[in-house]
Amino acid sequence: MIASLSMYDWPQVREANDRLWALAHAALMAEGVAAPAELTRDDSLWEVWQSPDLLLGQTCGMPYRTRLHGRVELVATPDYGLPGAPPGHYYSVFVTRKDEPGEAEDFIDRTLAFNGQDSQSGWAAPQNQMAKKGLRFTHTRHTGAHRDSARAVAAGKADIAAIDAISWRLVEAHHQDLAQKLRVIGHTDPTPGLPLIAAKGRDTAPLARAFAAAIAGLTPADRAALGLRDLVPIPAPAYLAVPTPPPPSQDVPVN
Repeated sequence: MIASLSMYDWPQVREANDRLWALAHAALMAEGVAAPAELTRDDSLWEVWQSPDLLLGQTCGMPYRTRLHGRVELVATPDYGLPGAPPGHYYSVFVTRKDEPGEAEDFIDRTLAFNGQDSQSGWAAPQNQMAKKGLRFTHTRHTGAHRDSARAVAAGKADIAAIDAISWRLVEAHHQDLAQKLRVIGHTDPTPGLPLIAAKGRDTAPLARAFAAAIAGLTPADRAALGLRDLVPIPAPAYLAVPTPPPPSQDVPVN
């Protein structure tokens, strides 16, 4: 049996995530649901998401709508209390180097660093935002992670990146030297946040109750570290309604 919270499981907050899972584990056991005592951290995301042994995991909106919908159960969506976003929703912040002038659309012909082509926040959100103005990023650099996209921009290997706002919080909290080299020049429209999922056929009601209880039981310090506020139901059609842009025209890894 597998449980994974790897989307925001940065080294600096792993102990807080372990305590969150300990609360969830206790709540699941009280519900009569067998659960692993520890989180899985070493397997690939796609192996975890598609495993028939998945009790509870967290995915991204784009993988959910493009490949996982109909193959997994949608449980609920954590709410991180982002200002300017409905509960359970999130957005990306556009960042560039601190001394670079201009707004996000001024960088349309420059290089966008993105963490992965299956990322809602790093790929779909910026492209969808620009598409509203008839624009599209065509010069791109694949980095593999939001932190690495931020580093690529700071180092001049890219000019702009769209960073998941929760990840940007973590950058500001734990990589202050990096954050100070960058500035926010806009953000994308909110979309449904990163949902919790379970293997196909699992009963999601006790999973949602247990995870909500775990969030409610967090200490103020762990709540602040993880940024968690609540667990909210967001229906599958809300995820499926988000447009999926074409894949990158270039895929140049950062050296």
